[in-house]
Amino acid sequence: MTSNDSPQSYHKGRVGLLGIKYLISATNMDRAVEFYRDVIGLDVQVFSPYWSELTHGSATVALHGGGDGSYAETGLSFTVKDIFEACPAIIDGGGSVRSEPEDRGEEGIYLAFATDTENNGIMISQLKDPDLNT
Repeated sequence: MTSNDSPQSYHKGRVGLLGIKYLISATNMDRAVEFYRDVIGLDVQVFSPYWSELTHGSATVALHGGGDGSYAETGLSFTVKDIFEACPAIIDGGGSVRSEPEDRGEEGIYLAFATDTENNGIMISQLKDPDLNT
């Protein structure tokens, strides 16, 4: 892709891939957007009571209203600078930590499992090599 190409003109694969969004449900959109904006650090691109999109780089987390608050494992994962500071921040922001940071040995990370304000399961990881966390 060159600087003159619009994102819509650049696509990959047989399907013409333009981007990726990760969709999760929200019971309370205001609360969910606040969590992902203020606690996780995503940037709000679209906000409405029924559909919101938050980004970091080219990654998009889309929140769909109408969730019922039931626990949902999402597979959504965030890499952070300091997992031992991130876990208390998640709790302070209204989420919960389901398992404290664990050294994953040869995987080269610390990993914790958390829940956002909407009861969606997320993973938080930190690279063990501090040179890779910049």
